[in-house]
Amino acid sequence: MDAAELTQLLTPAGMDLLDRTPSVSDGGEIVRVVSRLRAEGHDPALVAAVLTQAKLRQKARGKFGDFAARMLFTAAGLEQATRLQVAAQHAGRFAAAGLTRVADLGCGIGGDALAMAALDLDVTAVDRDEVTAAVATHNLAPWPNARVELGDAATFDITSVDGVWMDPARRTSGHSDTRRLADPDDWSPSLDTVFAAATTTPTGVKLGPGIDRDLIPDTAEAQWTSVDREVVELALWFGPLARPGVRRAATVIGTHGIAELTGAADAEDVEVGSLGAYLYEPDGAVIRARLIGDLARSIDGRMLSEGIAYVTSDRAFVTPFAQGFRVLDTMPLDVKRLAARLAADDIGTVEIKKRGVDVDPAEFRKRLRLRGRGRVTLVLTRVEGRHTAVLCERLDDVTG
Repeated sequence: MDAAELTQLLTPAGMDLLDRTPSVSDGGEIVRVVSRLRAEGHDPALVAAVLTQAKLRQKARGKFGDFAARMLFTAAGLEQATRLQVAAQHAGRFAAAGLTRVADLGCGIGGDALAMAALDLDVTAVDRDEVTAAVATHNLAPWPNARVELGDAATFDITSVDGVWMDPARRTSGHSDTRRLADPDDWSPSLDTVFAAATTTPTGVKLGPGIDRDLIPDTAEAQWTSVDREVVELALWFGPLARPGVRRAATVIGTHGIAELTGAADAEDVEVGSLGAYLYEPDGAVIRARLIGDLARSIDGRMLSEGIAYVTSDRAFVTPFAQGFRVLDTMPLDVKRLAARLAADDIGTVEIKKRGVDVDPAEFRKRLRLRGRGRVTLVLTRVEGRHTAVLCERLDDVTG
Protein backbone atom coordinates (compact mmCIF):
# COMPACT_ATOMS: atom_id res chain seq x y z
CA MET A 1 0.00 0.00 0.00
CA ASP A 2 1.45 3.36 -1.01
CA ALA A 3 0.55 6.84 0.22
CA ALA A 4 -1.96 7.48 -2.57
CA GLU A 5 -3.85 4.25 -1.84
CA LEU A 6 -3.92 5.02 1.87
CA THR A 7 -5.16 8.56 1.25
CA GLN A 8 -8.02 7.22 -0.85
CA LEU A 9 -8.83 4.55 1.72
CA LEU A 10 -8.92 7.06 4.60
CA THR A 11 -11.68 9.15 3.02
CA PRO A 12 -15.17 8.82 4.57
CA ALA A 13 -16.31 6.94 1.48
CA GLY A 14 -13.31 4.63 1.60
CA MET A 15 -13.70 3.77 5.28
CA ASP A 16 -17.45 3.27 4.87
CA LEU A 17 -16.82 0.90 1.99
CA LEU A 18 -14.22 -1.01 4.02
CA ASP A 19 -16.54 -1.36 7.00
CA ARG A 20 -19.26 -2.70 4.69
CA THR A 21 -16.98 -5.20 2.96
CA PRO A 22 -17.10 -8.67 4.48
CA SER A 23 -14.05 -10.79 5.20
CA VAL A 24 -12.90 -12.70 2.16
CA SER A 25 -11.00 -15.97 2.24
CA ASP A 26 -11.08 -17.72 -1.14
CA GLY A 27 -10.64 -16.76 -4.77
CA GLY A 28 -14.26 -17.26 -5.75
CA GLU A 29 -15.50 -15.06 -2.95
CA ILE A 30 -13.01 -12.35 -3.87
CA VAL A 31 -14.21 -12.37 -7.48
CA ARG A 32 -17.83 -12.00 -6.38
CA VAL A 33 -17.04 -9.10 -4.05
CA VAL A 34 -14.95 -7.31 -6.68
CA SER A 35 -17.72 -7.69 -9.25
CA ARG A 36 -20.33 -6.34 -6.85
CA LEU A 37 -18.25 -3.33 -5.77
CA ARG A 38 -17.34 -2.38 -9.32
CA ALA A 39 -20.97 -2.74 -10.39
CA GLU A 40 -21.78 -0.20 -7.69
CA GLY A 41 -19.46 2.22 -9.49
CA HIS A 42 -16.54 2.31 -7.05
CA ASP A 43 -13.08 3.20 -8.30
CA PRO A 44 -11.06 0.03 -9.13
CA ALA A 45 -8.04 1.27 -7.14
CA LEU A 46 -10.23 1.85 -4.08
CA VAL A 47 -11.82 -1.57 -4.49
CA ALA A 48 -8.37 -3.17 -4.58
CA ALA A 49 -7.27 -1.28 -1.45
CA VAL A 50 -10.47 -2.19 0.40
CA LEU A 51 -10.15 -5.89 -0.47
CA THR A 52 -6.51 -5.92 0.65
CA GLN A 53 -7.51 -4.42 4.00
CA ALA A 54 -10.42 -6.85 4.38
CA LYS A 55 -8.06 -9.78 3.91
CA LEU A 56 -5.49 -8.31 6.30
CA ARG A 57 -8.15 -7.66 8.94
CA GLN A 58 -9.22 -11.27 8.76
CA LYS A 59 -5.63 -12.46 9.06
CA ALA A 60 -5.00 -10.04 11.93
CA ARG A 61 -7.67 -11.56 14.18
CA GLY A 62 -5.12 -14.10 15.40
CA LYS A 63 -2.96 -11.27 16.76
CA PHE A 64 -5.48 -8.57 17.64
CA GLY A 65 -8.80 -10.35 18.19
CA ASP A 66 -11.85 -8.10 17.89
CA PHE A 67 -9.65 -4.98 17.65
CA ALA A 68 -8.66 -6.07 14.13
CA ALA A 69 -12.13 -5.21 12.82
CA ARG A 70 -11.43 -1.46 13.04
CA MET A 71 -7.68 -1.37 12.43
CA LEU A 72 -5.65 -0.78 9.29
CA PHE A 73 -2.60 -2.79 8.28
CA THR A 74 0.24 -3.15 5.85
CA ALA A 75 1.31 -6.69 5.00
CA ALA A 76 4.79 -6.23 6.46
CA GLY A 77 3.43 -4.32 9.45
CA LEU A 78 1.04 -7.10 10.36
CA GLU A 79 3.73 -9.74 10.01
CA GLN A 80 6.05 -7.86 12.35
CA ALA A 81 3.41 -6.64 14.81
CA THR A 82 3.37 -7.85 18.39
CA ARG A 83 0.43 -10.04 19.36
CA LEU A 84 -1.90 -8.05 21.58
CA GLN A 85 -1.65 -10.52 24.49
CA VAL A 86 2.15 -10.20 24.38
CA ALA A 87 2.00 -6.42 23.98
CA ALA A 88 -0.13 -6.33 27.13
CA GLN A 89 2.73 -8.01 29.00
CA HIS A 90 5.13 -5.35 27.70
CA ALA A 91 2.81 -2.53 28.75
CA GLY A 92 2.40 -4.09 32.16
CA ARG A 93 6.15 -3.84 32.77
CA PHE A 94 6.13 -0.08 32.28
CA ALA A 95 3.02 0.36 34.43
CA ALA A 96 4.44 -1.82 37.22
CA ALA A 97 7.67 0.22 37.19
CA GLY A 98 5.67 3.44 37.62
CA LEU A 99 6.73 4.85 34.24
CA THR A 100 3.86 6.91 32.86
CA ARG A 101 5.36 8.55 29.75
CA VAL A 102 6.65 6.00 27.25
CA ALA A 103 8.09 6.31 23.76
CA ASP A 104 7.42 3.43 21.37
CA LEU A 105 10.29 3.86 18.93
CA GLY A 106 9.80 1.96 15.71
CA CYS A 107 6.11 1.59 16.50
CA GLY A 108 5.06 -0.06 13.23
CA ILE A 109 1.30 -0.27 12.97
CA GLY A 110 0.97 0.52 16.69
CA GLY A 111 0.33 -2.80 18.43
CA ASP A 112 2.53 -2.14 21.47
CA ALA A 113 1.50 1.50 21.70
CA LEU A 114 -2.14 0.40 21.67
CA ALA A 115 -1.56 -1.88 24.68
CA MET A 116 0.28 0.89 26.54
CA ALA A 117 -2.44 3.43 25.85
CA ALA A 118 -5.04 0.96 27.09
CA LEU A 119 -3.22 0.95 30.46
CA ASP A 120 -3.48 4.77 30.60
CA LEU A 121 0.18 5.35 29.81
CA ASP A 122 1.00 8.48 27.81
CA VAL A 123 2.52 7.10 24.61
CA THR A 124 4.52 8.75 21.88
CA ALA A 125 4.72 6.35 18.95
CA VAL A 126 7.43 7.05 16.39
CA ASP A 127 8.02 5.53 12.96
CA ARG A 128 10.12 6.78 10.06
CA ASP A 129 7.84 5.43 7.31
CA GLU A 130 5.06 7.81 6.28
CA VAL A 131 2.47 5.15 5.40
CA THR A 132 3.19 3.10 8.51
CA ALA A 133 2.94 6.17 10.74
CA ALA A 134 -0.39 7.07 9.14
CA VAL A 135 -1.70 3.54 9.74
CA ALA A 136 -0.56 3.74 13.37
CA THR A 137 -2.31 7.10 13.72
CA HIS A 138 -5.58 5.52 12.61
CA ASN A 139 -5.12 2.51 14.90
CA LEU A 140 -4.35 4.70 17.94
CA ALA A 141 -7.07 7.29 17.27
CA PRO A 142 -9.44 5.97 20.00
CA TRP A 143 -6.82 6.76 22.70
CA PRO A 144 -6.31 10.48 23.42
CA ASN A 145 -3.21 9.62 25.49
CA ALA A 146 -1.39 8.28 22.40
CA ARG A 147 0.11 10.30 19.57
CA VAL A 148 2.16 9.34 16.55
CA GLU A 149 5.21 11.15 15.20
CA LEU A 150 6.88 10.67 11.84
CA GLY A 151 10.57 10.51 12.66
CA ASP A 152 13.74 8.53 13.21
CA ALA A 153 13.88 6.45 16.38
CA ALA A 154 17.65 6.99 16.57
CA THR A 155 17.28 10.77 16.94
CA PHE A 156 14.25 10.89 19.25
CA ASP A 157 14.85 12.86 22.45
CA ILE A 158 14.53 10.12 25.06
CA THR A 159 14.95 12.63 27.89
CA SER A 160 11.35 13.73 27.20
CA VAL A 161 9.92 10.41 28.45
CA ASP A 162 10.20 8.12 31.48
CA GLY A 163 10.86 4.94 29.52
CA VAL A 164 11.47 3.63 26.04
CA TRP A 165 10.20 0.62 24.11
CA MET A 166 12.19 -0.17 20.98
CA ASP A 167 11.44 -2.55 18.17
CA PRO A 168 14.39 -2.13 15.79
CA ALA A 169 13.50 -2.61 12.12
CA ARG A 170 15.24 -5.87 11.25
CA ARG A 171 13.98 -6.07 7.67
CA THR A 172 14.50 -4.03 4.52
CA SER A 173 12.14 -1.09 4.08
CA GLY A 174 8.82 -1.56 2.36
CA HIS A 175 5.28 -2.73 3.08
CA SER A 176 5.56 -6.23 1.57
CA ASP A 177 8.17 -8.70 0.27
CA THR A 178 10.81 -7.52 2.73
CA ARG A 179 13.89 -9.53 3.71
CA ARG A 180 15.68 -9.96 7.01
CA LEU A 181 18.82 -7.97 7.83
CA ALA A 182 21.36 -10.23 9.53
CA ASP A 183 23.79 -7.56 10.74
CA PRO A 184 22.59 -5.68 13.88
CA ASP A 185 24.49 -2.62 12.61
CA ASP A 186 22.02 -2.48 9.70
CA TRP A 187 18.93 -2.44 11.93
CA SER A 188 17.06 0.79 12.51
CA PRO A 189 18.00 1.86 15.07
CA SER A 190 21.17 -0.21 15.30
CA LEU A 191 21.63 -2.48 18.29
CA ASP A 192 24.48 -0.28 19.55
CA THR A 193 22.11 2.71 19.52
CA VAL A 194 19.51 0.71 21.43
CA PHE A 195 21.95 -0.42 24.10
CA ALA A 196 23.36 3.10 24.46
CA ALA A 197 19.86 4.41 25.22
CA ALA A 198 19.43 1.66 27.79
CA THR A 199 22.37 2.99 29.81
CA THR A 200 20.49 6.22 30.60
CA THR A 201 16.78 5.42 30.28
CA PRO A 202 14.59 2.48 31.39
CA THR A 203 14.34 0.51 28.18
CA GLY A 204 12.61 -2.54 26.77
CA VAL A 205 13.68 -4.03 23.45
CA LYS A 206 11.90 -6.49 21.16
CA LEU A 207 14.22 -8.80 19.22
CA GLY A 208 13.93 -12.02 17.26
CA PRO A 209 14.05 -15.13 19.47
CA GLY A 210 16.99 -16.59 17.57
CA ILE A 211 19.38 -13.68 18.12
CA ASP A 212 23.00 -14.56 18.94
CA ARG A 213 22.98 -14.86 22.73
CA ASP A 214 26.48 -13.37 22.88
CA LEU A 215 24.86 -10.03 21.96
CA ILE A 216 22.74 -9.99 25.13
CA PRO A 217 24.24 -7.60 27.71
CA ASP A 218 24.86 -8.95 31.20
CA THR A 219 22.84 -6.04 32.59
CA ALA A 220 19.63 -7.10 30.84
CA GLU A 221 16.84 -9.46 31.79
CA ALA A 222 16.32 -11.66 28.75
CA GLN A 223 12.74 -12.90 28.37
CA TRP A 224 11.72 -15.37 25.67
CA THR A 225 7.97 -15.61 25.05
CA SER A 226 6.01 -18.37 23.33
CA VAL A 227 2.37 -18.30 22.28
CA ASP A 228 0.64 -21.62 21.67
CA ARG A 229 4.10 -23.30 21.65
CA GLU A 230 5.57 -20.93 19.05
CA VAL A 231 8.45 -18.78 20.31
CA VAL A 232 7.54 -15.30 19.08
CA GLU A 233 10.13 -12.95 20.56
CA LEU A 234 13.00 -12.14 22.85
CA ALA A 235 12.48 -9.05 25.00
CA LEU A 236 15.39 -7.42 26.82
CA TRP A 237 14.64 -5.30 29.87
CA PHE A 238 16.95 -2.71 31.43
CA GLY A 239 16.94 -0.62 34.58
CA PRO A 240 13.76 -0.78 36.69
CA LEU A 241 12.02 -2.71 33.93
CA ALA A 242 14.26 -5.70 34.71
CA ARG A 243 13.26 -7.75 37.73
CA PRO A 244 15.78 -8.05 40.57
CA GLY A 245 17.68 -11.33 40.45
CA VAL A 246 16.17 -12.39 37.10
CA ARG A 247 18.40 -12.64 34.05
CA ARG A 248 16.62 -15.45 32.18
CA ALA A 249 12.87 -15.87 31.78
CA ALA A 250 10.62 -18.14 29.73
CA THR A 251 7.06 -16.83 29.43
CA VAL A 252 4.60 -19.38 28.08
CA ILE A 253 1.17 -18.23 26.89
CA GLY A 254 -1.50 -20.74 25.93
CA THR A 255 -4.90 -22.11 26.79
CA HIS A 256 -3.69 -22.48 30.38
CA GLY A 257 -3.13 -18.71 30.60
CA ILE A 258 0.31 -17.26 31.30
CA ALA A 259 3.07 -19.16 33.09
CA GLU A 260 6.67 -18.20 33.67
CA LEU A 261 9.95 -19.89 34.55
CA THR A 262 12.76 -17.59 35.67
CA GLY A 263 16.37 -17.89 36.71
CA ALA A 264 19.32 -15.77 37.78
CA ALA A 265 21.35 -17.31 34.94
CA ASP A 266 21.32 -20.18 32.46
CA ALA A 267 20.32 -23.30 34.38
CA GLU A 268 22.72 -26.19 34.76
CA ASP A 269 21.49 -29.33 32.99
CA VAL A 270 20.62 -32.41 34.99
CA GLU A 271 22.47 -35.65 34.34
CA VAL A 272 21.71 -37.98 31.45
CA GLY A 273 19.81 -41.08 32.50
CA SER A 274 17.82 -44.00 31.23
CA LEU A 275 14.48 -43.52 29.51
CA GLY A 276 11.69 -43.52 32.03
CA ALA A 277 7.95 -44.05 31.73
CA TYR A 278 7.40 -40.48 30.53
CA LEU A 279 9.04 -38.17 28.03
CA TYR A 280 8.82 -34.37 28.07
CA GLU A 281 9.51 -31.89 25.29
CA PRO A 282 10.30 -28.48 26.83
CA ASP A 283 8.54 -25.45 25.41
CA GLY A 284 10.66 -23.51 22.94
CA ALA A 285 10.85 -20.52 25.28
CA VAL A 286 12.32 -22.74 28.00
CA ILE A 287 14.87 -24.10 25.54
CA ARG A 288 15.84 -20.63 24.29
CA ALA A 289 16.18 -19.34 27.85
CA ARG A 290 18.33 -22.37 28.72
CA LEU A 291 16.20 -23.23 31.71
CA ILE A 292 15.78 -26.91 30.79
CA GLY A 293 17.69 -27.98 33.88
CA ASP A 294 15.32 -26.11 36.19
CA LEU A 295 12.33 -27.64 34.39
CA ALA A 296 13.85 -31.12 34.69
CA ARG A 297 14.43 -30.72 38.42
CA SER A 298 10.83 -29.62 38.91
CA ILE A 299 9.55 -32.88 37.40
CA ASP A 300 12.16 -35.23 38.92
CA GLY A 301 13.61 -35.60 35.44
CA ARG A 302 16.89 -36.41 33.72
CA MET A 303 18.23 -35.59 30.27
CA LEU A 304 17.53 -38.17 27.60
CA SER A 305 20.89 -37.69 25.90
CA GLU A 306 23.75 -35.20 25.90
CA GLY A 307 22.82 -32.05 23.97
CA ILE A 308 19.23 -33.18 23.25
CA ALA A 309 16.37 -31.05 24.62
CA TYR A 310 14.23 -33.94 25.83
CA VAL A 311 13.64 -34.74 29.50
CA THR A 312 12.51 -38.08 30.85
CA SER A 313 10.92 -38.93 34.18
CA ASP A 314 9.36 -41.89 35.94
CA ARG A 315 6.36 -39.80 36.92
CA ALA A 316 3.54 -38.08 35.05
CA PHE A 317 3.38 -34.30 35.39
CA VAL A 318 1.16 -31.66 33.86
CA THR A 319 3.22 -28.53 33.25
CA PRO A 320 2.77 -25.55 30.94
CA PHE A 321 6.51 -25.61 30.30
CA ALA A 322 6.59 -28.91 28.41
CA GLN A 323 4.51 -31.32 26.37
CA GLY A 324 4.27 -34.68 28.11
CA PHE A 325 4.14 -38.17 26.59
CA ARG A 326 3.67 -41.63 28.06
CA VAL A 327 6.26 -44.02 26.65
CA LEU A 328 4.75 -47.13 25.06
CA ASP A 329 7.85 -48.77 23.62
CA THR A 330 11.24 -48.13 22.04
CA MET A 331 12.84 -49.50 18.90
CA PRO A 332 16.01 -48.90 16.90
CA LEU A 333 15.50 -46.11 14.38
CA ASP A 334 14.89 -48.41 11.39
CA VAL A 335 12.08 -47.41 9.05
CA LYS A 336 11.30 -50.95 7.84
CA ARG A 337 11.01 -52.35 11.35
CA LEU A 338 8.93 -49.36 12.43
CA ALA A 339 6.59 -49.76 9.44
CA ALA A 340 6.04 -53.41 10.29
CA ARG A 341 5.39 -52.61 13.96
CA LEU A 342 2.90 -49.83 13.19
CA ALA A 343 1.07 -52.01 10.68
CA ALA A 344 0.82 -54.81 13.26
CA ASP A 345 -0.59 -52.31 15.79
CA ASP A 346 -3.14 -50.97 13.24
CA ILE A 347 -1.63 -47.46 13.40
CA GLY A 348 -2.67 -45.07 10.64
CA THR A 349 -1.96 -41.63 12.12
CA VAL A 350 1.51 -40.76 13.35
CA GLU A 351 2.74 -37.51 14.87
CA ILE A 352 6.49 -37.39 14.26
CA LYS A 353 8.86 -35.41 16.46
CA LYS A 354 12.61 -35.41 16.14
CA ARG A 355 15.71 -34.04 17.80
CA GLY A 356 19.32 -35.00 17.21
CA VAL A 357 18.68 -37.18 14.14
CA ASP A 358 18.94 -36.34 10.45
CA VAL A 359 15.42 -37.23 9.32
CA ASP A 360 12.88 -35.49 7.10
CA PRO A 361 9.58 -36.18 8.94
CA ALA A 362 7.43 -35.83 5.81
CA GLU A 363 9.57 -38.26 3.82
CA PHE A 364 9.86 -40.62 6.80
CA ARG A 365 6.07 -40.72 7.16
CA LYS A 366 5.66 -41.70 3.50
CA ARG A 367 8.05 -44.61 3.97
CA LEU A 368 6.01 -45.90 6.91
CA ARG A 369 3.08 -46.64 4.53
CA LEU A 370 0.46 -46.07 7.22
CA ARG A 371 -2.90 -47.82 6.75
CA GLY A 372 -4.46 -48.44 10.17
CA ARG A 373 -7.03 -46.71 12.35
CA GLY A 374 -5.04 -45.98 15.51
CA ARG A 375 -2.67 -43.14 16.26
CA VAL A 376 0.64 -42.73 18.04
CA THR A 377 3.38 -40.16 18.57
CA LEU A 378 6.76 -41.21 17.23
CA VAL A 379 9.79 -39.46 18.77
CA LEU A 380 12.94 -39.93 16.72
CA THR A 381 15.96 -39.01 18.79
CA ARG A 382 19.02 -40.26 20.64
CA VAL A 383 18.58 -42.16 23.88
CA GLU A 384 21.83 -42.25 25.85
CA GLY A 385 23.60 -41.57 22.56
CA ARG A 386 21.83 -44.24 20.45
CA HIS A 387 19.46 -43.40 17.56
CA THR A 388 16.08 -44.55 18.81
CA ALA A 389 12.39 -44.42 17.92
CA VAL A 390 10.20 -43.89 20.98
CA LEU A 391 6.52 -44.79 20.58
CA CYS A 392 4.40 -42.56 22.81
CA GLU A 393 0.96 -41.20 23.50
CA ARG A 394 0.32 -37.63 24.59
CA LEU A 395 -0.54 -37.20 28.23
CA ASP A 396 -3.35 -34.79 27.33
CA ASP A 397 -4.82 -37.57 25.14
CA VAL A 398 -4.51 -40.05 28.01
CA THR A 399 -6.01 -37.71 30.62
CA GLY A 400 -8.56 -36.15 28.27
